[in-house]
Amino acid sequence: MLIQQAQFVRAILGSRVARFREARRHRDAGASAIELAIITAILVGLAAVVLLVVTQIVNNRTTEINNNNGKIP
Repeated sequence: MLIQQAQFVRAILGSRVARFREARRHRDAGASAIELAIITAILVGLAAVVLLVVTQIVNNRTTEINNNNGKIP
């Protein structure tokens, strides 16, 4: 499911980047600024999700190690 979500986000970002490039060719700075802000917000959201996932994995492994008397299972 995570792979499907990543593919979806990649498709959305690809379409936004394509629109941004097209707008730059036509010197439409207003539209490109809004799209750039949207892309930035999406990337910040993705970074936050990755941070939460990594933190959860590390915490789970820490608990496993502590419950196994310091030995890596």
